[in-house]
This record gives sequence, C-alpha cells and structure tokens, in this order.
Amino acid sequence: MAEFLVVPQWQGSPSARAMLLVDGASAIAGDLPRRATTVLDIPLEAGESLGTGVHRLSSVQRIRTMIADAMAPDTLLIGGDCSITVAALDTLERDDLALVWFDAHPDLHTDASSPSGAFSGMALRAILGEGEPQLALTPGLSPERVISVGARVIDAGEEEPLARLGRLDVRDLDDPGALAAAVARTGASRVWIHIDVDVLDPAEMAGVSSAAPFGASPAAVVAAIRAVRDVMPLAGATIAGFAPRSPADAVDDLGAILRLVGAVA
Repeated sequence: MAEFLVVPQWQGSPSARAMLLVDGASAIAGDLPRRATTVLDIPLEAGESLGTGVHRLSSVQRIRTMIADAMAPDTLLIGGDCSITVAALDTLERDDLALVWFDAHPDLHTDASSPSGAFSGMALRAILGEGEPQLALTPGLSPERVISVGARVIDAGEEEPLARLGRLDVRDLDDPGALAAAVARTGASRVWIHIDVDVLDPAEMAGVSSAAPFGASPAAVVAAIRAVRDVMPLAGATIAGFAPRSPADAVDDLGAILRLVGAVA
C-alpha cells in the first residue's frame, strides 16, 4: 500500500486565499487510508523573507525540513502548494529520475522575475537548480528530464526556461501514449509525477486558486499517468493546489481528485 504524506503548506502560494489549501489538504486526507497516512503539523505563521526575494522563506525552509524527516520510499505527497515537491525531490537520488509537471502554470520564475514573490511560482525553476540558492536543488534536475504538461498561463519570464523542457499541451493528452513516449525518451529509469489540480478544466475542478480555461479532463490525465506507469516505475508523486471555497465545494471536486490519487497510488 502506498504511503501518503499530507503537507498542508500554504506559505508558498501567491493567492489571497492561500489558507484554503489547508482545507483542501484536510479534505483529501479524510478520504485516504488512515493507517497509511501521515499529516504534518504545519506552522500557521507566514514566516519572513530573510532578506531574499522569496516571501515567507523561513516557513518554507522549516517545512522543507519536516518533509525531509518524514519522507519514505514511494511516498505520495498531498498538498498544500506546489513547492512541496521541491522538498521531496531534495531527499531523492536524482541521477536516474524524470519529472512530469502537470500544471496550468509553468512555475518557472525566479525571485528576480516573480511578480508575487511566492515560492510555488518558482518551484520548477528551483528543481532545475536555479533561483534562490537556499531553496534550489543542488544539483538541479536536467531540463531534458523534465516534461511540462498542460501549461497555458505563461509569463514572459517563464518562456525561456519552458523552451528548455519537454512540453505537452492539453490537446496532446488526447493520445494516452504521448506522455509515456516523452518520458521514455528522457532515458530515465524512474519518474516523479507532480499534479497541480489546476491543470484540469474549471468545469471539472472548481477548487483552485487561479483557474485557467481549456484544461484537461480527469480521464485524460489518469489515462496518461497509467500509460507512463506501463513504461516506467514511479519514484513518487504529488497532488497539490486543491483550495475549495467551502466544504460543499470540496465534496463536489473530491471525485476527480480521488481518481488522480488512484492513478498514482
């Protein structure tokens, strides 16, 4: 059975409603097997930037240490904001690792280019080993091993790093084998799958901080993940970005989220 690590971190989010990520993580945790689930007691304080361009850096660093202490082989992370994946990958050997990044936003800013200063918008850039040195992976993951899927809200400062990555659009998911083929071409032997639920179309997933139209269907994402697993084992996975505005909204979205959980578990 998979081991779930629930990390209700909100400090990396740029949203004015970032605390809703705590509610989202709790809602998902309620439907996970209790014996296989660990919920981290995340500090509530925002934290300080510590003289950097990353807002709430002190809390992000503290939670990073908590994640490192709790990680186990084949852990599945439940967020919280997207930047928890940076902490998880920092605990792994990455020489043979590929990364699939499902997200409506590329998360490829640095502290110098970010319009918000929020670390979640810098998360994938940090995984590449770039940006704020206190948070960037050392060594970073090679761009040839990273595949961005579903990015459709792209800022000017993200265009150059995005061009260095493998990339699939939402329409590419019409072919369930397209992602598996892209992962196989990386030459890796293991893959981490990161899913920000805003990759889904707003008609399928309402509980996100910044919805983007023309997203993927849960069925397409699940089929793509299953095809990837047919060609390569998972090193782990993240499901992040669930921010329901009410308990009723959470119930409406949980069906789609649990399908994603089932695909990576």
